[in-house]
Order: sequence, then structure tokens, then C-alpha cells
Amino acid sequence: MLSPGRTVSSRLLRPASWLPLRLGCERTAASSSRQELIKKHELEKDELRPLYMDFQATTPMDPRVLDAMLPYQVNYYGNPHSRTHAYGWESETAMENARKQQVADLIGADPREIIFTSGATESNNMAIKGVARFYQAKKRHVITTQTEHKCVLDSCRILESEGFDITYLPVQQNGLVDLELLEASIRPDTSLVSIMTVNNEIGVKQPIKDIGRICRSKGVFLHTDAAQAVGKIPINVSDWKIDLMSISGHKIYGPKGVGALYVRRRPRVRLEPLQNGGGQERGLRSGTVPTPLAVGLGAACSIAQQEMEYDHQRVSLLANRLVQRIVSEIPDVVMNGDPEQRYPGCINLSFAYVEGESLLMALKDVALSSGSACTSASLEPSYVLRAIGADEDLAHSSIRFGIGRFTTEEEVDYTAEKCIHQVRRLREMSPLWEMVQEGIDLKSIKWTQH
Repeated sequence: MLSPGRTVSSRLLRPASWLPLRLGCERTAASSSRQELIKKHELEKDELRPLYMDFQATTPMDPRVLDAMLPYQVNYYGNPHSRTHAYGWESETAMENARKQQVADLIGADPREIIFTSGATESNNMAIKGVARFYQAKKRHVITTQTEHKCVLDSCRILESEGFDITYLPVQQNGLVDLELLEASIRPDTSLVSIMTVNNEIGVKQPIKDIGRICRSKGVFLHTDAAQAVGKIPINVSDWKIDLMSISGHKIYGPKGVGALYVRRRPRVRLEPLQNGGGQERGLRSGTVPTPLAVGLGAACSIAQQEMEYDHQRVSLLANRLVQRIVSEIPDVVMNGDPEQRYPGCINLSFAYVEGESLLMALKDVALSSGSACTSASLEPSYVLRAIGADEDLAHSSIRFGIGRFTTEEEVDYTAEKCIHQVRRLREMSPLWEMVQEGIDLKSIKWTQH
């Protein structure tokens, strides 16, 4: 994505030789209350809303999706599982059309393999817990990676508490899985491998096709969390030998509260359902399917299939524009994750000698996300950045920029200029930056606590 010679590298530009300004590392209840007051004040101000550059968190609904949904919110309100009258028939037709001609077609699946859910979190829970519990009599080992979404890691921890053995594979410094290590980790009692397609924090794209080949040769099911990938990159579940795949509606310009789980029929994958009831969705997910949301997910998938190539090219151009503008003006910037095997719309940059939280506050007129997972009691660096070996100091200084279908060149240019200005301002206030400019090697200093 970047030309040779730029100051951004695939891992770290140089060994991190500095210590962060611990601005608020140990938060108190008072500082937490202050943050709430700041949020309340900002929301009450009668000003223009910030630019949106956080497309990995969620995406705005495409107006065409809303147009498809509206009739089923008002006129066609029947229960799709009512088989005795026209209200149910018309809702069922719309639901099945979304399942077959839109969601299934996007990923190359049979429509009978698509299970509607409330989102990717539910899909991930269903896949991981469902497969592990169904096959637990003979297989009690599951493999995942250290950089998965929290719902995958927490599902695995629940299984651990039930007596399952979980292997959390490390990733390489570029964020990619070591395929040889994965193959060596598969055991005769391994039932499932769960590895996400595109990472939600650093945008790294895993070699799922190669992983699928390994899993199929070993007789192990492969589940992938594709919430950040479906509709953005071409995926064919048959070619990639994927057995289960999670999809989210609101990550592809569809409605919130709906998603899907792909469950392969041949070779058949069995799973124990998480919830029981009327037996809807092949008995795997009981409960009335919300027709408007299913229609919205289908419309979002259909639009994504039509415009995927154009969207990808445009997002790539905007991402390059943002990164090149920033790194040409600011030294000591690190791109986290592999520079080639990635989805271009997810850019995670670390700015040396700048606290990520402080930079986010300074960029309050741009909606961004920090790479740090913060709690009210402590400021911990992201577990994803720790897993790729990022120095803790750089992990504290990371910002995620999300670019999507509706991002404009003007928004990218404004974000870049604002970021450049604020990083320079914050560094000018940093004694560490001043020491580095004077040629002092911060690693040679013995820091003491008072």
C-alpha cells in the first residue's frame, strides 16, 4: 500500500526507545466523572457534528437499504412464520429472498446454509460454543488466535470453564498467523479452528483460504469471523473451505441488530443451539426472524456485491492519501499490521511521544477510535497491539482511522491536516520529544519512581 522509503513500515519503523507521557494512566473516580461531564457538554453544544472516520465500529445505513426496509416496517408487517394467510406469506417471501438472492449469493453459499441472527457476536457464540459442545464426546480441543474479537475470546474462556482445552495461537509481528504453527497445533481431538478474516483493529487480512485447506485436510471445522470482511473483499465459502462464518449487518451499511451465520451442509457441520423455542432457522436459532432487518441485511449484501470493486478501489485511494499525507509531514509514525495483507479502510497508526488519549481529545471534531482498550480504573494498551509485539509505549499512542463508502477526499484531507497539527502541538509539550531532539537515547536513562 505504501511506496518504499516512506517512514511507515509493516511492523515498527525502529525499536521504540522512549517512555510515554503517562497522562492519566491511573484514573480516579473523579477523572471518570470529569470525562462524563465533558461528553455531556459536547453533546449539548449546538454545533456541527464531527466528521465520521470510525467505519470499523459501525457504518451509516445506505439510504437504499432503508428504502428496501420501510415497506416491511409499515405495510408488510406479518410474521414470516405464519403459514395460514397472506401477511405471513409476503413476509416469508421477502425473508427468503434476502437469504437466497442476496446474503447467500454474496458469499457463494446455498441459501439453506444461512441462519439469521442478531449480529456477529451471536453468530460467533453460536459457532464456537455450538460446535464444541456438539462434538465434545470425542473432541474437546479448540484453536483460536490471540487477536480475535473479544466475543470469540470470551466464548473460548467459557468453554475452558467447561473443561475444554483451548489453544490461543500467537501471531507474527505483522499480525498474520504462522501457518506451520497452526498445522502443528491441530490434534486428533481438535474440533474447531476459529480465526477472523479481517482484524477489526489493525485491518490485517488472514490467509483464510490456506487455513481452510489445512483444516479440511485434518478433518477439522473452520469458523471465521468475517464481520469486517464480508461485502468488502470477495469471499467464496466453497473455494475457501470455510465451514462456519459470521456476518454483521451494521458493518456493511445495513441495519443494526441483524447478522447471519453460515453453516455448511456438505460436509455437514452440526452444532448445539444456544436458544430453544419454535425451531426457526433449521432449529438452530429459535425466535421470530425480524423481516425488516433481514430485508435490510439482504439489501446491504446486494449493494455490496454490485459495488465491491469500486468501493475497494476508492477506499484504497483515500487510505493512501491519508497515510502519505501524515507520514510525509510527521516523523516517527508506525503503521501497525502488515502493509500488504490488509483491508485498506482500516488504518492503525502509532505516533511516538504522543499519548493516544490526548490526541483523541485534541481531534474531537473527527470521530476516531484509540487502539487502547481503556477502563475507568486503568489505561491498558490494546491486547491486539500487544499480541503483535508492539512496544507498550507505541501501543498507548495508537489511533485507528476508518474509511468507508461515504468518506470524501475533503474529510480525509481535513483529518490528515488536523492530525499533523495536533501531533506537532502535543510533541512540543513533551519533555521526552525535546530530549530525543537533543540526541538523548531514552533507553540509556535509568528512570526512577518517586
